[in-house]
Amino acid sequence: MTVVTRKLELADLDEIETIERASYPAPWSRSMFASELAKPSSLSLAAVDDRGRLIGYLVLSRFVDAWHVMNLAVDPAWRRRGIASMLLERLFELTRDDVRRGYTLEVRVSNVAAIRLYERFGFHSKGIRRGYYTDNREDALIMWRDLDRVGEAVHG
Repeated sequence: MTVVTRKLELADLDEIETIERASYPAPWSRSMFASELAKPSSLSLAAVDDRGRLIGYLVLSRFVDAWHVMNLAVDPAWRRRGIASMLLERLFELTRDDVRRGYTLEVRVSNVAAIRLYERFGFHSKGIRRGYYTDNREDALIMWRDLDRVGEAVHG
């Protein structure tokens, strides 16, 4: 099966909700996604299969000094097939000329698979946000990919 990336759209909201609920104990609401998709400072990507079905997405916000990865999720049936890596690679392609901003994100400290994925793409730990997640007060690892690391992604 072929997977391609494209811009995430409001028409994707039903499929986004399904993936989001299957992926997170405290899923974003439909209105949160709609709000992000409407922001001029947002860059949101979709991964779709060859039948046009949404199988993953990445939501990114542009801030003064950083691109903030706000949400990244892949349909459970498509995990471990490189979809998240494809979305991250496309993100870095689209933003590579923005030499003023690094990249940041938060990830649950217990999500070892996601942490390893982000590390393969040049992110490194910069601290902890205590009690960050509202569902269970789990801490979040703050990760950054600095400007000097752009272009250093290691595929593995």
